Amino acid sequence: MPQRARISPAAFDETAARLRACRLCRDAPIYGAPLPQEPRPIVQGSATARLCIASQAPGTRAHRTGRPFTDPSGVRLRSWLGLDEAAFYDASRVAIVPMGSCFPGLDAKGGDRPPRRECAESWRSELFAGLPDLDLILVIGQYAQAWHLGRSDGGLTGTVARWREILAEPRRPRVLPLPHPSWRNNGWLRRHPWFETDLLPVLRAEVARAMA
Repeated sequence: MPQRARISPAAFDETAARLRACRLCRDAPIYGAPLPQEPRPIVQGSATARLCIASQAPGTRAHRTGRPFTDPSGVRLRSWLGLDEAAFYDASRVAIVPMGSCFPGLDAKGGDRPPRRECAESWRSELFAGLPDLDLILVIGQYAQAWHLGRSDGGLTGTVARWREILAEPRRPRVLPLPHPSWRNNGWLRRHPWFETDLLPVLRAEVARAMA
């Protein structure tokens, strides 16, 4: 069997550095109006990462700090995963690759706008090419799920409800779908208690396995 080609540890870092310098959505937007604030692309990872959190887009606090999930959603997500902050922000083991690397701005109701489409189209394939050792990708929210799994007639709920089937598929890295940990999904979590009773124990075990 031919040996798997190795990616240089610098490859992800080089791509991430170019991404952090990207100003496409402000200076030459392809979809809609320019980004309403100075871009601050946020991404985490390295060629040795085993776990990837494929998220939506940074929020207001992440935009201010330059660090992903520095808000109550991050606290909840780390609780779901069974990881403390030191492990969660260990780029040698955990990659965080949002669908949109910049905070997309707020809509008329005060919620975050969808991730900018330009970002995934321009950067996502190259970023993942620099993550050759991934064992598990956690796809959080409908945008990441559509990118990694294709669109589902059942939407986010239907996709997450099929988590066993998706996790068992013969793909590498393996994929596990999750809802977004935002407080806006509290109602969803109450309506679907199986997420906590059935999915969370498996999620924590799979994360521990990937991180070992």
